[in-house]
Amino acid sequence: MAKRKRLEAPSTDDLSRIEAEYRSETRDRGALAPIAQVAADSARAGHVQTSEAREAQARDRSDAEALRAARDKGLVMLDLPLAEIDADDMMRDRIALDDEEMAELRHSISEHGLRLPIEVYALPAPKGDQRYGLISGYRRLLAVRALLAMTGEARFATIRAVLTAPATMGEAFVAMVEENEIRSGLSHFERGRVAVLAAQTDGFADTEDAIERLFASASKAKRSKVRGFALIFEELGDLIAFPKALNERRGLRIAQALRSSGAGALRDVLAAAERTDAEAEWEALENVLKEIEAGPTDPRRGGRPKAEKPAPVVVRIDDAVNVWADEDEQGPMIRLPKGTSPLIVQAFIMDLKRIVENG
Repeated sequence: MAKRKRLEAPSTDDLSRIEAEYRSETRDRGALAPIAQVAADSARAGHVQTSEAREAQARDRSDAEALRAARDKGLVMLDLPLAEIDADDMMRDRIALDDEEMAELRHSISEHGLRLPIEVYALPAPKGDQRYGLISGYRRLLAVRALLAMTGEARFATIRAVLTAPATMGEAFVAMVEENEIRSGLSHFERGRVAVLAAQTDGFADTEDAIERLFASASKAKRSKVRGFALIFEELGDLIAFPKALNERRGLRIAQALRSSGAGALRDVLAAAERTDAEAEWEALENVLKEIEAGPTDPRRGGRPKAEKPAPVVVRIDDAVNVWADEDEQGPMIRLPKGTSPLIVQAFIMDLKRIVENG
């Protein structure tokens, strides 16, 4: 059996030595509990931030989120290089630009800068250097491009733009049309044209849907006129050489002729006629329109053929009084000369009444 070792109490010198050794090992730690000492060591090992620094970081994160949200809503303006913008990614609503108006716009931008930014959207896939498609501001973009080509000045190498994110191409078309209608109204033909072109994109069901949404703020009568010019573009758009010369009255006559099965005759005359200017083109069209308007009503459309209006009948009562018998849309009418005595008018009415009553 092994002998047990006898334990002896440490002497005073031993206790002093042990205490001195313990203090030398724990001098830098202070009087922290073990878990607190671990946390302190971790803090010293990492980066210690003040409360001011943490607040600054929180503000930076909040500002970044607000900037992203504002940019997505089109509330942030950017200076974009002209080379990064594709002006023709989306079909434009304008046919031609007025040279005098463009010269005035270039002068204004050169003297006072661009007062209103253009509106762009990010292309789904970049086309070389081009990263953005144009929604509105076509004239402004062309004016700045022309100024850069004319002057070479660096201030015209970029243009101020608002970056938006339309949910659909339909929304982009609506924004383009609304902007042009407010700033510089489209012609009747341009309205009909853009409705037909918009209907060919994925943003609209058909031409009627495009008209209803593109011109939602317009009156019912105005949308009806747009339908007429949309029909003209669909049937004759490839042949009409001077579409902007079609005013409202002329356009509606053509639309009515197209609805009366006159498309073939109108296309034939446009294809054959020599048109040196807008009036020559209209003269050729009008000759055919008169024939269509005077012709018999298409039986498929129903309704009665128009009866020829009889010439007014003039009856001389005496050397001083003539009576006119005529007819308008409300029916027959009899007119007495201006200044006829009220007694004569009353007597005439009484005689007419007796004639009607006696059959």
